[in-house]
Amino acid sequence: MSLGDLAWDVLAKPDTMLLPGGDTTGRLELSGGGSAANLAVWARRAGYPATFVGKIGRDRFGELATAELRAEGVRAELTLSDEHPTGVILALIDRRGQRAMLTGQGADWELLPGELPGEVLRGGRHLHLTAWSLFRDPPRGAALAAARIAKEAGATLSLDPGSFQMIQQMGRENFLHVVDDIPFDVIFPNDDEARAMSGETDHGRALSWLRDRYPQALVVLKMDEEGALLEGPGQPRVHVPATPDTLTDATGAGDAFGGAFLAGWLTHGDAVRSARLAVQVGGWVVSRFGARPPADAELRARLDRFSLSGVGA
Repeated sequence: MSLGDLAWDVLAKPDTMLLPGGDTTGRLELSGGGSAANLAVWARRAGYPATFVGKIGRDRFGELATAELRAEGVRAELTLSDEHPTGVILALIDRRGQRAMLTGQGADWELLPGELPGEVLRGGRHLHLTAWSLFRDPPRGAALAAARIAKEAGATLSLDPGSFQMIQQMGRENFLHVVDDIPFDVIFPNDDEARAMSGETDHGRALSWLRDRYPQALVVLKMDEEGALLEGPGQPRVHVPATPDTLTDATGAGDAFGGAFLAGWLTHGDAVRSARLAVQVGGWVVSRFGARPPADAELRARLDRFSLSGVGA
């Protein structure tokens, strides 16, 4: 189960540099997005049942984003707002495939504790949060309440730190103060987020800092073309290499990695095997355009190599 942002994505990859007052051609794509929603989609694509909990506007973008979520087989537990529109995210992708995001604060930023589906949260085996639900309140109160409800019911928790820039804007100590109150079992920082949280510039030292700060958690450090580095309680430090896929668009790759990892980890509990699946899925995503490219034979072949069995609810 994933809680947080469901939005409408606008992806733009100009053919040439954008100049003030200028005009150029490029590639555009519109689709459902949001980090928490993307992760739920990728967990489902990897073979694990997924539910998304969030808030959207009662508008056309919300209808479209919800329809795409349900078409992926994800159960959608949504609060509809008449006061706030569905969020819109603009992703500007440069010629190297790296992206910069502009996130419009829509209804997903207005989720309140009283709007949470308590029975759904109590019935889940795992709850995933992104820091996009923690950077301001609301929706922070709802995210923290959801974590308490799920944990008290016996669920495991995971967290994606979300954005190094938003961590910096919130203030490192303020962000850590909030995160320290979440008893998460897995954390998925990328390289920039690990640096922003730890103050360290080296992969290994950043991972050691996170392990010292959160000794109960499995830390899965996403390092782009360098793969992933993981360590946790009972799990010695292991490096999982990246795939040789060519970078086209990095949008959503971290969410795809997280969703695939959780699908494996919740099924069989093997963190290294789960990370190997996750880098395969992440590599496939970065070699295509968008956060949820249509599945093809190559993706199905990668998933089949790490097929899940004995999947629980």
